[in-house]
Amino acid sequence: MLPYRVVARAQQNRDTVTLLLEPIRHAAQPFRAGQFMMLYRWGVGDIAVSISGDPSATDDLLEHTIRAVGPISRALHDTPIGGRIGVRGPFGIGWEPESATGRELVIVGGGVGLAPLRPLVLAALSARAEFRRLVLISGARTPTDILFRRDQSRWAETGAIELYQTVDRPAPGWTGQVGFVTEPLARLRLIPERTTAFLCGPETMMRFCAQSLRRNGVAAADIRISLERNMQCGVARCGHCQLGPLLICRDGPVVDYATAEPLLAVREL
Repeated sequence: MLPYRVVARAQQNRDTVTLLLEPIRHAAQPFRAGQFMMLYRWGVGDIAVSISGDPSATDDLLEHTIRAVGPISRALHDTPIGGRIGVRGPFGIGWEPESATGRELVIVGGGVGLAPLRPLVLAALSARAEFRRLVLISGARTPTDILFRRDQSRWAETGAIELYQTVDRPAPGWTGQVGFVTEPLARLRLIPERTTAFLCGPETMMRFCAQSLRRNGVAAADIRISLERNMQCGVARCGHCQLGPLLICRDGPVVDYATAEPLLAVREL
């Protein structure tokens, strides 16, 4: 466990914050888009949190976007500037966008699921010429719940990415789409044999999105999802993150849908 100091905080919405962490007396470890760290708040505990920063950054900082949903995530969320957080990692298998070179990339994020996808978007934008098409569909419960609002606007303004934003419940002044992320996804005109999709969000959302893509002709092996389970050791020793034959900290969190589909079909697995 290595100590990091919070050097900046960006409140994303009412319960989600992005923390910028600076290493203390050591260098930050390089990471790949889609990997996670174990973050520890002294006296409370640790949890797995995906990295939401740019994997190509050279500033030696870590970026994590944390939603306060339990005592540990709340303690991490509330860490003030100057506060310390313990960090282990990085762990797991990432999105591996380089394996989709020359293809159409379809990225779908629901709620805080957009956080693990942000490094993928940044990596794809930095190598934009290597991909035929780049599509981002982001969903949130309400307009005020949208993550990385400025980032999304900036990405769309460049013209390098097709952005589709949707919310479950609109608010006064909202002029965008209303509904689930599956709706703009179903309307996309894709070349299925040249499409790779990346999904992150609630498992129900990912399952419906994957089924929509499958109906559109996209192969299950070309659909990648990020799974979330209770992770404690991060190195495939404790078994808490087991999903059938998989240990998510080692074999995931990113897996293809051909692997995940039969496992997600088993209730309470």
